[in-house]
Amino acid sequence: MGILARVELLLRAAVSGAIVALASEVARRSTLLGAVIVSLPVTSMLAIIWLYRSDRDTEQVASFAWSILWVIVPSLVFFVALPLFLRGGVTFWVSLVLAGAATAAAYGAWVLTGRALGVGD
Repeated sequence: MGILARVELLLRAAVSGAIVALASEVARRSTLLGAVIVSLPVTSMLAIIWLYRSDRDTEQVASFAWSILWVIVPSLVFFVALPLFLRGGVTFWVSLVLAGAATAAAYGAWVLTGRALGVGD
């Protein structure tokens, strides 16, 4: 990997990390505004930009965007499970692990269902 590629990779990481840091700081002041920032498809847009810049392959970008659309539904399991566990009295770290596991199971079921229906690659 050349020096320019390394600098670009570090820039990608810095921009992406800055957005996450911004969202978490905003959420300390307003959970709703922090949630709005996080719910924006900023991460997806950044990944799409980085993907396009690397190959200029619009078909690959279109396929990637379509794939993101298909996995939004199982990702919602996390945002249902985590508050349910926390409000049910489960500790934070255990809730996080359980919500992550529930989300992983939802992804697995979603992918298997999608493959059975001929969706995805």
